[in-house]
Amino acid sequence: MNDWISVNGIVVSSMPMGEYDRRLLLLTAELGKISAFVRGGRRSGNSLQSASRLFAFGRFELYAGRNSYTVKAAEIQEYFEFLGQDPEALCYASYFGELASYYAQEGAEDPALIRLLYFAVRSLKNGQLDRATVRYAFELKLMQTEGEAFSEPPGDPGESALKAWQYVLESGPEKCFLFRLKPDGFRAFQQAVAALRGQMIDRSFKSLDVLEDFLSMLPQQ
Repeated sequence: MNDWISVNGIVVSSMPMGEYDRRLLLLTAELGKISAFVRGGRRSGNSLQSASRLFAFGRFELYAGRNSYTVKAAEIQEYFEFLGQDPEALCYASYFGELASYYAQEGAEDPALIRLLYFAVRSLKNGQLDRATVRYAFELKLMQTEGEAFSEPPGDPGESALKAWQYVLESGPEKCFLFRLKPDGFRAFQQAVAALRGQMIDRSFKSLDVLEDFLSMLPQQ
């Protein structure tokens, strides 16, 4: 292949390659999960240096070579700069990105996944939201997006958790995180989503281990 391709996507991994390059893992609406190289992406002053940042979201112009993609230009709409000053938010966002990567397929269009990931990361900046609730809402909404969620939670979690479950399933990605639960309702919702995740997802996530370790070190409220 020797074609230019334009995709909408988000950087979920940015690794140094050689002395000056970077290798990105992009989740894209048009091509699913792809790897793309940024030549000279680690050089100071390179116009693509900022586009190589973790969670950069926007439009990427790619050159399709025989075995890989190369980023030639990018128009970044959102850098989520707050993540650089908020390690807790970065831990959550990293888990969201890894979980979304688990579901993303190479060569498969999935604009709904990209849209959901964008709003999930953006919600971490909203100080009125509980991030733990955002996490479980994201897990549930992502499983629904990928056709793996039930219309009702397993067991009998109670009225608050049931309403939260239904709210997430019935809301679009821009609204499905906009709720709070009282402690008892949150615990029931958490357990219901975790039970579904255990049925549908057959692997562990390093970023989730990091997130849980980080949270365990915070002062208990």
